[in-house]
Amino acid sequence: MFKAYGLYSHIRANRIRSAFLLSGFVVLLLALMFSFALIYEALGAGDAPFELILARATKDLERGWPIGVAAAGAWFAIAYFFHQKMIDFATGAHDVARAESPRLYNLLENLCISRGVPIPALQIIESDALNAYASGLKEGQYRIAVTRGLLMELTDPEIEAVLAHELTHIRNRDVQMMVIAVIFAGIFAFVADLTFRNWNFPFGFAPSRPSDRDDNRRDGGAILAIVLALLIIALSWGASVLIRFALSRSREFLADAGSVELTKNPDAMISALRKIQAHAVIPDMPSRMHAFFIESPARVQEASWFATHPSVDERIAALIEYAGGRDVGIAPGETPIEPQLEGGSFLPKDGRNPLDPPKAGPWG
Repeated sequence: MFKAYGLYSHIRANRIRSAFLLSGFVVLLLALMFSFALIYEALGAGDAPFELILARATKDLERGWPIGVAAAGAWFAIAYFFHQKMIDFATGAHDVARAESPRLYNLLENLCISRGVPIPALQIIESDALNAYASGLKEGQYRIAVTRGLLMELTDPEIEAVLAHELTHIRNRDVQMMVIAVIFAGIFAFVADLTFRNWNFPFGFAPSRPSDRDDNRRDGGAILAIVLALLIIALSWGASVLIRFALSRSREFLADAGSVELTKNPDAMISALRKIQAHAVIPDMPSRMHAFFIESPARVQEASWFATHPSVDERIAALIEYAGGRDVGIAPGETPIEPQLEGGSFLPKDGRNPLDPPKAGPWG
């Protein structure tokens, strides 16, 4: 449905898929509202059977969805004005002046000038880890943050490749998508946490006459409605996390490709990824921020469905096959990926020019 061939058509197709994924958050929001309507009706059900509780909750949703949408809009308004402060607080990033890091500014300036794009602000995370991310919702708010360790350990071409990767996230409007996704996911995480940690589940519907089967059946209807509501809350939270991760994974391949397009140096991107892979962990980094980074700052990468990023091996394999890069720096314990080059040429063995479009690539 969203078949793409060139890099920019891949970007357009990815935006369409992202729009469909984001629309899923709206569906999940309505499901969340329905679960609260079920709980409300169950607590005041009296002798009502489950079917009647379900019908009442549906009516409540029909009447109350504008209120829920307005509340979500208020949440977004707060996040719009304060998202950068929230991100800075979560990651520990702080602004850095040109005088403090002229090398970093010069590398980013050269990239921006070459493409005629505004220069984002730069930030530093005081960590020995090797990592970076981009954030912001509009021009004038964009930030690129790198760790102190990345500046210390990477060469200029490698830092330039990382900056180009993050700049591509900004140019492709990935950062807006991720901020919106994190805001949406935050709603479901907050509700799920509040519900499952702080609520005394009202399963103590002791009938006034234990021997009365009708009373037991009626109380059972209320309990069933509450169980259904809790299941919807849990599934909504899980689905919101999966959507957020899916948005992040698909965009990393495109940002890697964009870095090569900007720098014309796939080898630098590959060697930077290898170094980052071995030292990406940032202790105590909130899980909601993992998707922002060039590589997951978690100590253990999650299973594929719950992974915030494709594996570094997958990303490097794509750079080798589609951009003619060479994997010369292998992280400890990793198996080398055959570069598929001959005679030092930057073309694959099959002779195909990496700029030719026939293969869709992992971002397709």
